[in-house]
Amino acid sequence: MTVVAVTNPKGGVGKSTVATNIAGYFAKQGGTVVLGDVDRQQSSRLWLSQRPQVARPIGRWNLSADDMARPPRDVTHAVLDTPAGLHGKLFKEVLKMADKVIVPLQPSVFDIFATQEFLSELAEHKHAQGVKVGIVGMRVDARTLASDHLHEFLDKLGLPVLGYLRNTQNYVHLAAQGLSLFDVTPSRVERDLEQWQDICAWLDA
Repeated sequence: MTVVAVTNPKGGVGKSTVATNIAGYFAKQGGTVVLGDVDRQQSSRLWLSQRPQVARPIGRWNLSADDMARPPRDVTHAVLDTPAGLHGKLFKEVLKMADKVIVPLQPSVFDIFATQEFLSELAEHKHAQGVKVGIVGMRVDARTLASDHLHEFLDKLGLPVLGYLRNTQNYVHLAAQGLSLFDVTPSRVERDLEQWQDICAWLDA
């Protein structure tokens, strides 16, 4: 079983977008997939409730911030959407379960500073040993100064940058239907699937 946690101390950075699309990718690969959500907003759980029956099945990982139950033994992939301000006991429990952690990051000075502190804490946490960590830039417009600042910051981290995802309504429209990029005809989302190629390769490694 592979357990992937999507984390960031800031809210609104796209954790649920990343988590649901990872779950969709694993389901497309033919895995037995569950999706868990310990964020108060429960966006990933809402997404799952909207998922049509004709789509590849993704099960619900029944857990909460107060009851971090391990995923069912019969699954091949478990994806966990986590809350903003992840710290303390919940942070420890997430790291104890996770094989891989993806940190979505927006090109904002506030997001960068908050994430920098979080990554330092992550690197020093005793339960993070052996956990693979990757960064995904979110809502990135390569033509902006903010994008340049994000690239400069990430270049100094020494962590793998898995990809940069553009700001597109494709994610919004698909989420409303309980779908991911990997559930629709590839030609509809060709540009976005290209941006996910390296992320998917890292997930499979």
